[in-house]
Amino acid sequence: MQKYISIFRISLQQEFIYRLNFIMWRVRNIIQILIFFFLWDSVFRDHHQIIFGYSKEKILTYAFLLLFVRAFVMSSRSNDAAGQIANGDLSNLLLKPLNFFKYWLTRDLASKFLNLIFSSFEIAILFFLLRPDIFIQFNLLNWLYFVLATLIAIFIFFNILMLTNFVPFWAPETAWGAQFLIIVIITEFLSGAFFPLDVFPEVVFDILKFTPFPYLIYVPIKIYLGADISFIIQSFAISVFWSIALWKITNLVYQKGLKVYEGVGR
Repeated sequence: MQKYISIFRISLQQEFIYRLNFIMWRVRNIIQILIFFFLWDSVFRDHHQIIFGYSKEKILTYAFLLLFVRAFVMSSRSNDAAGQIANGDLSNLLLKPLNFFKYWLTRDLASKFLNLIFSSFEIAILFFLLRPDIFIQFNLLNWLYFVLATLIAIFIFFNILMLTNFVPFWAPETAWGAQFLIIVIITEFLSGAFFPLDVFPEVVFDILKFTPFPYLIYVPIKIYLGADISFIIQSFAISVFWSIALWKITNLVYQKGLKVYEGVGR
């Protein structure tokens, strides 16, 4: 356990080494939230207006929670694993008494811890400047479900990212391309990072519910906003299924990848 605590501490220090990357990640998040905020603020001219089942205060709350949940769930250092595999540096890790997945999950948690602190400050500053009408959830059960859904989202995203990291086992030159396509384009778009997913036509939304993506951002926020119990039960059932399925697939792909790994570049 002590070795992973040391990894956590070192990972925190490394976050400040790559200051520009960290700053640009934060700036990107803030810009995305501001676009989301002002778009929906202009749509909801009437405070009593309901669009797609959202009042103005709930859609603006979605915007603020998006900053927090996205920064917490999708902040990651394990995306570096793809480059490690592609250039052969994985060999160094394999020689150490460390579990590959625990190592990268620990590094991820360090990144998330730092992002949690910064996103809290950013939300406070934006709230002070914009002074929006927001929805405050007083039901403690919804808070509990929100936290659980967010923790499940972290685990699902970790596995999705790991699967993209393993592409270089077979195609080392496509490490960055696979991450950009699957994480930046597909995952973010279908997770609710740009807009609530229930703005899609019902048939599209019903299909999306059986994929792992809505459970990364949309579902935790929807639960906080007061989703009914049937939605919560269904969401937990599907998200837990994907957590188990993706974990098994990730381990299987990793074992198969090790069999073809040649440590090229070392």
